[in-house]
Amino acid sequence: MHRQTNPPAQAIDKMAKVSEKVSSVIDQSDYLSRDLSWLKFNERVLDQARSTERTLMERLKFLAISASNLDEFFMIRVGSLYNYLDYHKQRIDYSGLREVPFRKALFTNAQQFCRDQQQLFTEELLPLFAENGLMLVDYQDLTPDEQTEATSYFDRAIYPTLTPMLYDYTHTFPVLLAKVLIFGVVTQSPDGAELQSLRSEDEDDRQRLSFVQIPANLPRFLSFEREDVTVFIPIEEIVRQNIKKLYRNVELTSVNLFRITRNGDFTLEENDDDEVDFIDEVRQKIKNRRLGRVTRVEVEIDATGHVGSPWMLNLLKKRWEIDDLNIFESRTMLDFSAFWQIINYPDFKDDMPRPHAPVPPLGLLRAGRDKTDDIFELIKQRDLFLHHPYNNFEPVLQLLEQAAEDPHVLAIKITVYRLAKRSRITEALLKAAENGKHVSVLFEVKARFDEENNIREAQRLQKAGCFVIYGISRFKTHTKLLLVVRNEGSRVVRYAHMATGNYNEDTSKLYTDIGLLTTNEVYTHDISEFFNVITGHSLPNEYQYLITAPRDMREQLVRLIRLEADNAKHGLPSGICIKVNSLEDKEVINELYKASQAGVPIRLIVRSICCLRPHRTGLSENITVRSIVGDFLEHTRIYYFHNNGDPKVYGGSADIMVRSFDRRIESLFYLADPRVKQQAILILDYNLRDNVNAFELNEDGNFKKCDVPVGSKPFNMHQRFFEVTEKEASKARLFDPEIKPAEVAQIEEEYQEGAERAIADI
Repeated sequence: MHRQTNPPAQAIDKMAKVSEKVSSVIDQSDYLSRDLSWLKFNERVLDQARSTERTLMERLKFLAISASNLDEFFMIRVGSLYNYLDYHKQRIDYSGLREVPFRKALFTNAQQFCRDQQQLFTEELLPLFAENGLMLVDYQDLTPDEQTEATSYFDRAIYPTLTPMLYDYTHTFPVLLAKVLIFGVVTQSPDGAELQSLRSEDEDDRQRLSFVQIPANLPRFLSFEREDVTVFIPIEEIVRQNIKKLYRNVELTSVNLFRITRNGDFTLEENDDDEVDFIDEVRQKIKNRRLGRVTRVEVEIDATGHVGSPWMLNLLKKRWEIDDLNIFESRTMLDFSAFWQIINYPDFKDDMPRPHAPVPPLGLLRAGRDKTDDIFELIKQRDLFLHHPYNNFEPVLQLLEQAAEDPHVLAIKITVYRLAKRSRITEALLKAAENGKHVSVLFEVKARFDEENNIREAQRLQKAGCFVIYGISRFKTHTKLLLVVRNEGSRVVRYAHMATGNYNEDTSKLYTDIGLLTTNEVYTHDISEFFNVITGHSLPNEYQYLITAPRDMREQLVRLIRLEADNAKHGLPSGICIKVNSLEDKEVINELYKASQAGVPIRLIVRSICCLRPHRTGLSENITVRSIVGDFLEHTRIYYFHNNGDPKVYGGSADIMVRSFDRRIESLFYLADPRVKQQAILILDYNLRDNVNAFELNEDGNFKKCDVPVGSKPFNMHQRFFEVTEKEASKARLFDPEIKPAEVAQIEEEYQEGAERAIADI
């Protein structure tokens, strides 16, 4: 009998009033929700897939990235929310909402995002496939020969890996893996079941449910080459066509494809006294992720908008204690991240733009005129500022690899958060230990989703004789510091590298980061003190060029913000420009609000999460926030304080987040060299000038894409940074372009005649 599924008018009116109340609470808050802000960031990623100026493969790439991002969001951020919901703990979001209404607001926004993804794919991207030489097909679209080959592939490679897992009163509910494709198969015996299955109201006793998981290590698509097109068929369509081979002598009433996401957020109870137990606990937590509570179910629906088996779906909802908000329906294929297989397909390599060749660091243009291969000599000549990926990562790798072989090098100390899979960093450290050098590695094994790789690499180093510290109790080591100690006859010279990004040569080609190579004794003394604190048991004197967390980073930044506010109150020039990945710490946000009210112009460049609400009357009228999303992932952190015309500029590993200040070991490093400072200022200047990759944050929490002003030319900083000269860097200004400090004028004069010649020499 047909049941009424539409809610009555009274219920609809009530839901509308609740929704209006929730929106009002969010709008009235002086802060933006961290999680809702992140969803806005992923919208900006998806916006790249809308760009008709990009190739189809580029657009598919950004669609795939947005899907991977969303997976992690449901594992970590939504998982964290359920840690409150499931254990009945109170939580008030920055938006002002308690945990239950906030969950509804969050899932409502996430549902809309997924609908936008699907609409973009089906209406804009899929119609472009044929003209770009590819087709995405169902089994029925294959030729007879292709169907034969697909069936053979199933019998040979897929069938042996599949295992139907029955769930009824004699079989426990199976462990279903996260982020894999799963068929929920509803069957019934034609002769009246001998075993009674779990059943719900109005369901036949013969109905039974089983699951078939498609292994994640199988390619998602099977491809066929036709005369003028490459045909791709999703593996699930091949399995669907042949799934009856797994069920003999029973009737299949429905075959339902779905995919689940589980809570991947966990904390550790760390014990400083037992390193082995700590590593074992990390390993156990990793294993437990496969059993985490379900936070999302993606399920395919048919052309009429219905799930194949509502009975199965209701059973899953009861089993996993979820409701309709957790169910994400799809009329197209599940998991857009699978398109990486097509993007990387050999026939389509030319459809992805070729990466620009990296350029020499600006400081190397002058320091390296003799073209010496001795990295030690180059660094001794002057501080070397690196801006990745425009400058490649080779100078850092060269420093480590040369240090590993150099008989004069006594020691190497480094912090490691994430490494490349085939890491030259690891190999250099192993070689250094083999050559008898003292190697100390602070290895953060709790780096999320890299735990297993980090444990494996750390144990390799430890077995080779390196002194390895597996993180620090209660804190994640996120700072990026390297120190090389070298005996140079009459003195011992220390070489240092400080950075915003990981010691990972792979991501250095995709992420924008800065680094500094130096022998400046103030830096090297500070870093030596830092390592002594971490590896030993000492308290440092005051650092001169470093600001560290959890020691006093928040307090130091607040002090710098307040100095700008004091300058503004006294009629002196002032200004703050900060570029970070995320801005979430309330204490710092409140100080920025106060500085804005004092008249300080504040320019924030925040890639993803921003909980500060700009442009609010009486609160943040002098604050602008923009986000850069484009070809490279913006990972650089730079803090600029005008300081009455003598800017203080810092780079480092820390974002403006509670976790960065209170739960992580972080560092910011002062940029002392005037030329290095100017290059960092240029980065901020270009970020503020970009009108191709930039989005501006409105007071209501929404972002607006920046347009190229009428009569102006496009300014794409991801392209322009490959063309920068030292002369151009020396001219960069923030807040008061008419003022030229004496040191800047000196730089301009020095490079007026020599910069072009240096470039020509290189």
